[in-house]
Amino acid sequence: MATTEDAPTDFIREIVREDVKNGKHKKIVTRFPPEPNGYLHIGHAKAFCLDFGLAEEFDGQCNLRFDDTNPDREDTEYVESIQEDLKWMGFEWGDGLHFASDYFDQLYDYAVELIMQGKAYVCDLSPQEIREYRGTVTEPGKNSPYRDRTVEENLDLFARMKNGKLPDGACTLRAKADMASPNMNMRDPVMYRIKHTSHHRTGDKWCIYPMYDWAHGQSDAIEQVTHSLCSIEFAEHRPLYDWYIQQLEIFPSQQIEFARLNITYTLTSKRMLTQLVERNLVNGWDDPRMPTLSGMRRRGIPPQAIKNFIWRVGMNRRDTTAEIDLFEFYIREHLNKVAPRVMGVIDPLKVVIENYPEGEEETFEAMINPEDPDAGTRPVPFSRELYIEREDFMEDPPRKFYRLAPGREVRLRAACYITCQEAIKDDDGNIIELRCTWDPESRGGTTPDKRRVRSTLHWVSAKHALKAEVRLFDRLFMTENPTRTEDGQDFTDNLNPESLEVRPVCYVEPSLKGAEVGSVVQFERLGYFCVDSDSSDEKLVLNRTITLRDTWARMRSGKK
Repeated sequence: MATTEDAPTDFIREIVREDVKNGKHKKIVTRFPPEPNGYLHIGHAKAFCLDFGLAEEFDGQCNLRFDDTNPDREDTEYVESIQEDLKWMGFEWGDGLHFASDYFDQLYDYAVELIMQGKAYVCDLSPQEIREYRGTVTEPGKNSPYRDRTVEENLDLFARMKNGKLPDGACTLRAKADMASPNMNMRDPVMYRIKHTSHHRTGDKWCIYPMYDWAHGQSDAIEQVTHSLCSIEFAEHRPLYDWYIQQLEIFPSQQIEFARLNITYTLTSKRMLTQLVERNLVNGWDDPRMPTLSGMRRRGIPPQAIKNFIWRVGMNRRDTTAEIDLFEFYIREHLNKVAPRVMGVIDPLKVVIENYPEGEEETFEAMINPEDPDAGTRPVPFSRELYIEREDFMEDPPRKFYRLAPGREVRLRAACYITCQEAIKDDDGNIIELRCTWDPESRGGTTPDKRRVRSTLHWVSAKHALKAEVRLFDRLFMTENPTRTEDGQDFTDNLNPESLEVRPVCYVEPSLKGAEVGSVVQFERLGYFCVDSDSSDEKLVLNRTITLRDTWARMRSGKK
């Protein structure tokens, strides 16, 4: 796994390192167990970077195991998208692709073994009655009236459940653990429920499906997972995880919990993200404003920036919240090193260079990436008519405005010096064109007399420019904690109404013709932009990945 040079250590790595040193395990095996009922997001990335990273660091194996135990919500679409996301992030699992459904027969046999030990029973209580019998955090639960069924009766009923002889909800298989345990998860948890539902892999073979707590630990043991890494909410489930393994005397997988990844201005609740999609508040799961990996990929956020951010946040035992500014720093840091520079104008204002010969053109050389001297230069065509950013001109500028104005000279990046002579307006008084002159001796951006100008502008030749649609994405939420709302409000009340601005008529360098979907460039002075999947031979669509600076910090400080 590619990491930053100063990758930190943490309590999980110390546990694994000690296990290796003591010879507890000959080979380190981890697993990433996503449910195939949704799309991966930045929170999942912390988990699988740890799972795959540990395996690589200790020369072990990380399995990708889909927890497909709930057929009502699962689909092969999610299986495929999860694998695509992991490969995009640079992770491979070799022969370690598994599904919990691979083990349904073995899990059933394990359940039969517990019944024969007197450690599991078929219970006819309804879900509501099970909750009532379960007790509270201050009061112990009550035994089910079906808890003392004989082994023979339980085996018969469980077989009838499996063979489709009983309707949905008629009964469940429960572990006979401890109804007086202070840990609610130990109070005779449900192991199997009846669901006459077709499964995306096993079809109609099964009409009983295992609960997560039952399938999880036993699947780990079957795969001989040495370190089963879970987010902190599963800490209360660990006693049950251990209890099942101990009763069955199978491979002793070890569960270790770590804090979830929370980020300001970001949601990682699958339920809330689903609402955004289903209520059409975003344009699908891969909307570039979404914290899903498919959304980040479409936005142009590089996988290495995600990894570097996760390394920086680190692994700890208590939930903390990372600043979105830190994530954005790593995005900018990586893209600054690798993204080719181009010039693009997203709010075009036409410039006519009156003393440049009509019909002529020439080419200037501009650096591809100043951070990479070996990248070389790129040709940039120049002609009589150009486009510049509208905000780079003011007819009556304030004192500290150093860009183009009537009578003022500026530099065009890598090209020449121009001076504004006149602003042309339409009937409503709007500026629609600038008339300028150029200094032919300033070709390449310098003059023989070494005179200086206060500003350098980006530009595009009108004759050679590619027309593009540019989508300016910003943070999806306005508040640091989007889930925190006032009385009567919904979390969607915190949505940022300016999270997407579409500029349908923009112009970019011709070097972007035929650019691959997903490729990222830096528009000089504007930010980083990614070629969107909506692009075609007839239409170039670009998404803004991120600005060059933290514009939100500037807004918070009151600076322009």
